[in-house]
Amino acid sequence: MMKRISKMILTFILILGVALGVSNVTHASIDELLGEPAVVYGGNLTDGQKEEVKRLLEVNSEDVNEFTVTGQDLQNYIGGNPNSRMFSSVKITQKENGHGIVVNIITAENITEVTSEMYNNALLTAGVENALVEVASPVQVSGHSALTGIYKAYDASGAELDEGRMEVANEELSISTELAEKEGMSKEKVTELMTEIKKEIAEKDPATREDVEEIVKDQLSKLEIELSEEDRQLLIDLFEKMRDLNIDFDKVREQLEDLTSTIKDKLGDIEIDEGFWEKVINWFKNLFNSILG
Repeated sequence: MMKRISKMILTFILILGVALGVSNVTHASIDELLGEPAVVYGGNLTDGQKEEVKRLLEVNSEDVNEFTVTGQDLQNYIGGNPNSRMFSSVKITQKENGHGIVVNIITAENITEVTSEMYNNALLTAGVENALVEVASPVQVSGHSALTGIYKAYDASGAELDEGRMEVANEELSISTELAEKEGMSKEKVTELMTEIKKEIAEKDPATREDVEEIVKDQLSKLEIELSEEDRQLLIDLFEKMRDLNIDFDKVREQLEDLTSTIKDKLGDIEIDEGFWEKVINWFKNLFNSILG
């Protein structure tokens, strides 16, 4: 009888142990999914600037993983100049599935070339998913080095991104800022172009370079954008590289749609602002003419 009771107690303990083990595994999986926020500081920040970045990004050192990004990292991840000075800093908070990528530029006045939508688009290309990304710099910078900081955060956390995708994402960001400057287009218009081409690639799944070229040509025409032949080839080369990487844009189609909606809203605001100031200028012209009369 005692043996039977002992076996029953032992069985109960084993069952309880398994149940607790499953519970712990489930809890660990959730923690792993959410993770601790990672903060990556530009390697050329002074101590005072670093403290300012901590304040801007609301960093509590006890609750985050902290890293530093240098010019050597720029070379390692995307083949950049190892002597580059790095000031842009980022805070990345991993989110649950379905959250998508949200990019907030905390110091918009100091990130002079890259918009939050440009970061968003490049991160989708690089393979980042479901994250809140906050960017800050205490001095005026282009903002390109922040992308390398994000790559380092994932790498240091053990979630390596594909090297080919990182390089293409960086090239995408460079071309985007270059087009916005050279062709006189707004940054929002450039991002709209990039996003619409990606959506078409997801829809049509081009099999050849000629197919990619047709998609680029169609979207330029649709958005009424005129580019030089040289810049048109830059776009074709970029998206041909993406095609070779077999990036699954279907997987991020919903995020591309959300990004399109955000860009259109911003473009609408720009058009409203331009129309308003045109009316103000015309009013003053009419006033001046009436005074002369």
